[in-house]
Amino acid sequence: MKTIYISVLLALLSFSSCNKFLDREPLGEISTNTYLRTDNDLAAYAIGLYNILPSHGPGSYGLGIFAVDNGTDNQAATSPNTLFIPGQTRVPNTGGDWDFSSIRSVNYFINTVEPRMENSQISGNQSHVKHYLGEVYFLRAFIYFNKLVSLGDFPILTQEVGQDYASVLEFSKRRPRNEVARFILADLDRAFSLMLPVAPAQNRLSRNVAALFKSRVALFEGTWEKYHKGTSRVPRGPGWPGAGAPYLNDFQINIDQEINFFLTQAKEAAKVVAESHSLAANYPAMFNSNTLNGNPEVLLWRGYNVSTDVSVFHYVVGYIQRNGGGNSGFTKSMIEAHLMANGLPIYAANSGYQGDNTYEHVFQGRDPRLGYNVLKTGDLLADDPSFNEWAVNGKGYFYRPPIVIGQQENRSTTGYSVKKGHTADAAQAPTKPSTIASVVFRAAEAYLNYIEADYELTGLLDQSSIKYWKALRTRSGLNTDIDNTIQHTDLSKESDWAKFSAGNLISPTLYNIRRERRIEFAAEAFRWNDLKRWRALDQVVDYHIEGFNLWDENYKLYTNPSHGIAPIALIENGATNSNVSSRLESKYIRPYRANSGNLAYKGYSWNQHKYLNPIATTHFRLTTIQIGSRDYSTSVIYQNPGWTTVANSLADGD
Repeated sequence: MKTIYISVLLALLSFSSCNKFLDREPLGEISTNTYLRTDNDLAAYAIGLYNILPSHGPGSYGLGIFAVDNGTDNQAATSPNTLFIPGQTRVPNTGGDWDFSSIRSVNYFINTVEPRMENSQISGNQSHVKHYLGEVYFLRAFIYFNKLVSLGDFPILTQEVGQDYASVLEFSKRRPRNEVARFILADLDRAFSLMLPVAPAQNRLSRNVAALFKSRVALFEGTWEKYHKGTSRVPRGPGWPGAGAPYLNDFQINIDQEINFFLTQAKEAAKVVAESHSLAANYPAMFNSNTLNGNPEVLLWRGYNVSTDVSVFHYVVGYIQRNGGGNSGFTKSMIEAHLMANGLPIYAANSGYQGDNTYEHVFQGRDPRLGYNVLKTGDLLADDPSFNEWAVNGKGYFYRPPIVIGQQENRSTTGYSVKKGHTADAAQAPTKPSTIASVVFRAAEAYLNYIEADYELTGLLDQSSIKYWKALRTRSGLNTDIDNTIQHTDLSKESDWAKFSAGNLISPTLYNIRRERRIEFAAEAFRWNDLKRWRALDQVVDYHIEGFNLWDENYKLYTNPSHGIAPIALIENGATNSNVSSRLESKYIRPYRANSGNLAYKGYSWNQHKYLNPIATTHFRLTTIQIGSRDYSTSVIYQNPGWTTVANSLADGD
């Protein structure tokens, strides 16, 4: 079966929008009478929506998905995450997440195809017809989940919106976030019922992807409501802005019942996938292979190719091979979260930890995933003799020091370079396109979602949770004595933001569940949403991101670099033209303390209002009760808590 390269087909459809309020018409010139009448029409339309799914590209520079976690306590880019810097995030005048163009595209398809399918008006393979309808139900759920994460309460639109002002007002009314989440789960149930267990073509959605994503959405909402309970960010919580909307006067919620509902749904959906998909034996091969066909763990992956008729690629491998940079780096906190291979935390008595003064010591005896995900001295970068400046016996190695200064896009900001996705294949060397596959969904998430939902519901772990957890540790090469890890965990010695929820320490068991998730999904774009749903940012005040131990031993890599590279001048903060942080402040490199001009020079501090994004001012102007009114308080839309409707204004307390 010929692989469908998802990104190539994105150009098959273009959706134009003509209504300035809600982007009314999704199909431009395409006739609704002649299009979407065959299974091939449906297949093309649905694949044209896949661009909303994660991807390394196509054609983009940098580390792609592997750099999305920049700006958390996992990874850092050259520029800091301005959400953590007071005065840097403001209410936009236009744009933002309040957008309906993608929603209108999926609704058009569903509302056109579903009645035609029921009336036998679509030709072709009917199981495929149902499947493609299921794909678009899934994609609507995916779009809505992104709205839920960024904005919380949101309008639930399933029909075309009229062009008159009254229709715009009606369909702009926000619904409480728990209703939005339930709507998403219903779409995923519908997708599951329609899609085939095995997709009609490679690299397309299948039934169990809907179950996996359902577990993600339900876990997100269940833990969000649990840890944000009692705040304005949960419906009917104190100060919830929806209380001021007349159309929500009759809305009621039992928050504890909702939490239980979502966590139960997460657990049940996760088990569907965990029981039907084993873990891949080779962890790094999921991220450095050109094809993932036959991989038992991967439910959906994106393919890339470079040929005369297909040219879809990225540059992830090249950025890792050239210098281990890509404008990213793992943090000291992330590295220290990795257990020893014997299952003990690094600080536990007799753990065997050798310290962090050199790369050799950092990696010795650790969870093998540390070596899979982070470059270390001696790693082969590229089997390519053209890398003359690094050549040893005609091959390039990571013997040279990490590039912590210099050009941003090539920089390893923390000294702990991203290795996930790396291959030494010379065909993907720098300046050459990369074609390693990009994982979109994999079954390990179901294992972890089940474990977390199970514990959040009961405070205990059932036999399935223990089985799944041991399977993850066995695959990673860790000792499977989970209880021993928990018993030796001292939260006072952990630097992980996620040891907190709502400013309070969690239990060692729950912390280790979160730890497992953190390590398993290193550089896979999970961390930011996890920190938000756990409400794990409240305690972040004047926090300085740190990387590798520069000033005990590693600075010598720069004064006497190997393989003919000229010495690199590290100029400490406090001197003119400084480029690294001072050893007097910390022996660990602090990428935002190299000079006082950096926005994060004083550290990261969190404002709770930023758990949700503000809605742009324009949307209030367009939805006032009286058209053209400047009294935005009459808009049917209410702003998220802590934000105003004034363009360029700051969050309260910022």
